[in-house]
Amino acid sequence: MAKKSKKMQDALKKVDTTKAYPVAEAVALAKEINFAKFDATVEVAYKLNVDPKKADQQIRGAVVLPNGTGKTQTVLVFAKGEKAKEAEAAGADFVGDDDMVAKIQGGWFDFDVVVATPDMMATVGKLGRVLGPKGLMPNPKTGTVTMDVTKAVEEVKAGKVTYRVDKAGNVHVPIGKVSFDDAKLVENFNTINETLVKAKPATAKGQYIKNISMTTTFGPGIHVEQSAI
Repeated sequence: MAKKSKKMQDALKKVDTTKAYPVAEAVALAKEINFAKFDATVEVAYKLNVDPKKADQQIRGAVVLPNGTGKTQTVLVFAKGEKAKEAEAAGADFVGDDDMVAKIQGGWFDFDVVVATPDMMATVGKLGRVLGPKGLMPNPKTGTVTMDVTKAVEEVKAGKVTYRVDKAGNVHVPIGKVSFDDAKLVENFNTINETLVKAKPATAKGQYIKNISMTTTFGPGIHVEQSAI
């Protein structure tokens, strides 16, 4: 078992592991005990009582955070003709088709989000084996396969985040940076929380959300109260 650093030990002393903190208190505490020397990301993790093996319980989607994530997202759009021009006008960082496929096959990955028009999915499909494992494959559920490339690019640039339940029933989502005002982090959390609550599958039985924790990049987890659920 790895030995915890002194900074981590000091941070853990300030967290009451028997308590579920109201979200505002959790945000304040997460910022207080953050010891990273950079503007750390604040993230929430949900433990859901779902079975991801069942098609109707594979929770996945996207939502635009009201205060953004604090990170500038680099967007690649697969489109042709007028749609390519629209993507460029909307602020896409890279736009192309077969030329981009060749670059990616050559090992280029200088982008965070991939958007594609439906007619380009056959082309993008050639990259399934490399984009899929990285979570970069465009998907209609996250709004990244669309004819409205302008909206797709603008939402990503405005702070759109994607969420997807993993094999263990967990969902991890960033809600901003330590430098954000507390109120903005709380508002972003509430947006994520409401989205996931609404995403509850009709077939999910028992307590849907088992646990919520908040953490910074290197910080310990803080149990968050589920009073809003």
